[in-house]
Amino acid sequence: MTDVSEFLSDPASLGEWRLVPDKSTVAVNVKSMWGLMPVKGRFTELSGEAQLTGGPTVFGRMVIKAASLRTGIGKRDRHLHSADFFEAERFPDITVEVNGLTATGADTVDLAAQLTVKDTTKPLPLTAQVAVFNDGTVRLTTKSLVDRQEFGVDGNLLGMIVDTAAISGDVVFRRVS
Repeated sequence: MTDVSEFLSDPASLGEWRLVPDKSTVAVNVKSMWGLMPVKGRFTELSGEAQLTGGPTVFGRMVIKAASLRTGIGKRDRHLHSADFFEAERFPDITVEVNGLTATGADTVDLAAQLTVKDTTKPLPLTAQVAVFNDGTVRLTTKSLVDRQEFGVDGNLLGMIVDTAAISGDVVFRRVS
């Protein structure tokens, strides 16, 4: 593995990168039953690209298909895809766009990102752990707390579901040019 600063300053790192979906995971964890029961889910359809141009300057975009959320209970999944929550038919894509990166340690970076859910965009500052591998891939691992109400993801019957959801990403990118 390589130090993040070395990776960012290496001319061989510059160029286009693509998300490797079968090696990447985006998950959500939220408490239900008035905070007593955790509900865990995973988005199964992801795509993304990034451009590392030097300086270091980075631009990236990841698209998460809202209807791909799986919790292990089909009826609950269909409800989460419905108008009560994600409105997946009307708003099929959840996006994370990155427009800045600062190395903060040997294996950490701060990402200036924005999250868009249901046509609502909010800043999403992220700290990510970075692993650079000799096979031409880079893994970023991050977690964030998101207030789902700020994005219109409601469906909160009688206050059963807490507003804050923990979102985690373990995403792998491979250089393509």
